[in-house]
Amino acid sequence: MIKAVAWDIDGTLVDSEPLHLKSLILVCEKYDVDISDLPNEYFIGVNLPGVWKSLQKRFPAGLKFEEWAHQINNFYFINSSTLTTMPDASEVIKELQIMDILQVAVSNSNRLVVDINLAALGVSKIFNFSLSLDDVKIGKPDPTPYKIAAKKLGLKPYEILAVEDSISGIISAQKAELLVAAVNVRGNLAKSADFSITSLKEVLNLITKKR
Repeated sequence: MIKAVAWDIDGTLVDSEPLHLKSLILVCEKYDVDISDLPNEYFIGVNLPGVWKSLQKRFPAGLKFEEWAHQINNFYFINSSTLTTMPDASEVIKELQIMDILQVAVSNSNRLVVDINLAALGVSKIFNFSLSLDDVKIGKPDPTPYKIAAKKLGLKPYEILAVEDSISGIISAQKAELLVAAVNVRGNLAKSADFSITSLKEVLNLITKKR
């Protein structure tokens, strides 16, 4: 029986990837760093430390991660009014609340971005809690975020459905032994998710079947 849903946010509930990419590109341009050789989806599901690790050699030697990350998150904050939510996201969350399904957010983004995204959804008060990259020692694809979520919920991993759109997020949830619903995932997985869906509305069907 599924008793809770652990939602990824970026790309799953909020169409935030375009703004993340725009923020990254503009900050890179500030330092005359060109990342046009990388496909737009190159960093989907990758947290900022992971992005920095990939690009660090391209930046001036004196630039620190903290300064770089602050600029990216600040640009995201300033332009957050351009965010749009994924189809049916808010409606599905509210329907799950009516069904007494616990809900949490497990994100690979920093707290500032998580709070901005949840505000855009208008469902912050529905979630039992949210976990950001700032709340864990290591982010996805490590299982730590989902292990912490399961512990805080007081549930067995198999009682929780993680909904993810990225390979790193799916791997994280799988390693934590949660059930996983993959939403329009791009790329190949070493281990298939438990469910493959194309619409968030399908989450409601999965919950009903597993009750």
